[in-house]
Amino acid sequence: MDSKAEKQKAMNVESQIQELLSQLTLEEKVGMVHGKGLFCNGAVERLGIPRLVTSDGPMGVRMEFPDDSWIPVGKSDDYVTYNPSNSALAATWNPELARESGRVLGEEARGRGKDVILAPGINIKRDPLCGRNFEYMSEDPCLIREMAVPFIQGVQENDVAACVKHFAVNNQETDRMAVDTLVDERTLREIYLPGFQAAVQEGGTYSLMNAYNKFRGIYCSENKELLDDILRDEWGYDGTVISDWGAVHSTKETAEVSMDLEMSVTNDFDDYFLADPLIRAVRDGEVSEAAVDEKVRNLLRMMFRLKMLGEEAPHRKQGAYDTPEHRRKVLETARESIVLLKNEPSDGKGGQGGRLLPLTEAALAPAPVLAESDGRILSVRKKKIAVIGHNGEHQHAGGGGSAEIKALYEVSPLLGLKKALGGNVEVCYAQGYYIPGKKGVNEVNWQEASLERQVMEQEDPDSEGQRALREEIACNRRALLEEACALAKEADTVIFVGGLNHDYDTEGRDRGDMRLPYGQDELAEALLDIAPDTIFVMVAGSPVEMPWRQRARALVWCYYSGMETGDALAEVLLGRVNPSGKLPETFPAVYQDTVTYKNGQFGLEGSIEYREGIFVGYRYYEKEGIKPAFPFGYGLSYTNFAMDRLGVKEQNKEEVVLALEVTNTGLMAGSEVVQCYVTDCDCSVERPVKELKAFRKVFLQPGERREVCLTLPRQAFSFYDTAKKSFVVEPGRFVLWVGNASDNCKLQAEIMI
Repeated sequence: MDSKAEKQKAMNVESQIQELLSQLTLEEKVGMVHGKGLFCNGAVERLGIPRLVTSDGPMGVRMEFPDDSWIPVGKSDDYVTYNPSNSALAATWNPELARESGRVLGEEARGRGKDVILAPGINIKRDPLCGRNFEYMSEDPCLIREMAVPFIQGVQENDVAACVKHFAVNNQETDRMAVDTLVDERTLREIYLPGFQAAVQEGGTYSLMNAYNKFRGIYCSENKELLDDILRDEWGYDGTVISDWGAVHSTKETAEVSMDLEMSVTNDFDDYFLADPLIRAVRDGEVSEAAVDEKVRNLLRMMFRLKMLGEEAPHRKQGAYDTPEHRRKVLETARESIVLLKNEPSDGKGGQGGRLLPLTEAALAPAPVLAESDGRILSVRKKKIAVIGHNGEHQHAGGGGSAEIKALYEVSPLLGLKKALGGNVEVCYAQGYYIPGKKGVNEVNWQEASLERQVMEQEDPDSEGQRALREEIACNRRALLEEACALAKEADTVIFVGGLNHDYDTEGRDRGDMRLPYGQDELAEALLDIAPDTIFVMVAGSPVEMPWRQRARALVWCYYSGMETGDALAEVLLGRVNPSGKLPETFPAVYQDTVTYKNGQFGLEGSIEYREGIFVGYRYYEKEGIKPAFPFGYGLSYTNFAMDRLGVKEQNKEEVVLALEVTNTGLMAGSEVVQCYVTDCDCSVERPVKELKAFRKVFLQPGERREVCLTLPRQAFSFYDTAKKSFVVEPGRFVLWVGNASDNCKLQAEIMI
């Protein structure tokens, strides 16, 4: 459709919206701008306006609930495809996979009869202890932009609205309902807003969710600076703003800003701030009906875009869920999300090139048992693989807060290995570490209680109950450790699968530290004493300290990668898939190295001041010369790549185009991520050592050589000038660094602007 036709269509839609508005009563309008069910607003049946049905979440369409209860319906028709988390998706550094992941989620949502899917989450990973980091993409706004935009477009191809969250500066779960985030203007513009701006202006997101927290003293749900000045006026947004569930705190203040739909976790729908209280406020002259009209207008506009209204309604896509194609896409994403962090020479049992990984078919083949007399083959001895660790068979789909879903299935690492190896290899399992069970039954659903301030009750550590609990934990931990060590002594190959779970990676609570829970470090050291070639697989949504990492020869990182995690992991360990994931965040060696630990501005109640400014993630570590455990953008491969012949192919007022050649110099096909960082050498304000501004993932066969071009728009060289209240590019010299990780950029080119 050409631009003239698009304008005419938009004008026709606005005309129809105005016609509907003129026929709506105040009560009907108000019924549309607040929840009339836990996941839907009110319909106006006499005018053919349907209710708007929403659903969590970022990893799949959530289970069905009644309109007025958090007790699941409990039927079998809401099992769905379990998608990789946003952290896993970002680790692929593959925008096309982001688009495909969005398509899967959007088609599943439409197949389940949803109109809005509450995803993606794109908040900056400011601190590794944030409980919802597993739902978010990265510490870097460039990577977020490049992955979020195609994801949104993929979702909305299915006549389903993406709902980008949480707007804005929502970076901790502690005191999440009220904490006041204090951020200077330059930091806000350069770090925390670019992803949302791209979602609006490039991704065309139909909806956006405001955050729980306050911003500069005012709740995000009633924050004029965020919702009116920036979102509507500067960015030109004409979509729908939906509150996070329970994030609204006022009637008049919320009614007078661009927050269109109030949702909450309670079933007293008529008492919501934008329900009966809003009707009274309009009747009393405290709020204009025009303000209500604007909210309804934004809701109706989204309904037309989703083909819920108008002439296109009969042609709305029907969607589908649990399809073989969806499972195939999930597997593709899971494969590319796995990050190989270490792969050193082994003690003689290694795979390709003497490295410990991949585990070769030959090394795992049964060994013949020969007769002593004449050397005849009497039988064979199966090789034994010991899979040790609770995460080896734990399933993660049902946890994490609103990210929980009913997965059609979930392949554990243990199952994936057994499926891949068949009967000629003996795969044994030991739990390895003890996870205490939850004591008692909570009769109140976690979401019903989510608006209450969470206070951890501290029981007297010297009480009889606490002493008994510590003794129970120590006894069980010791028994499981001994069992695991005994199995490791018998095995030809030991694979430790540990990490975190959704007791730690979860909505509503931040982690207390960065250490591995459940005594896993003790187990890791014991396994390394027995089997120095132990292969470590960490399954988690956020970085963890690994004090034994220098001893480990093989280390694989696996974010929550969806229903096909086990199959993808087995393929990578066995060399059937070459790992190509890259870290979308820095892994500090210890939590004490983080800027938020040093400035004390994380996990506090009341207010948080972002004193580090723009120096978040790798920007901080490079500024201070702190060596992390693993840097941003890092990830190994089973093959080798060379980059050379970097040069400026084109430079004009709008963009700079770089060209270089990339060669697969190894023996296995694989993918490399070419990353470009920019240094401003002559700036009048302090800037990071370098910043990611472009990247491209390229697949190469052994020996293949290819030219790769990277385009940097003028914005890539800018910073936010607080005096001019805009981004500016200062004349001067810029260095363009190219490599395959933030700490490994050996190619450079210089330009003058």
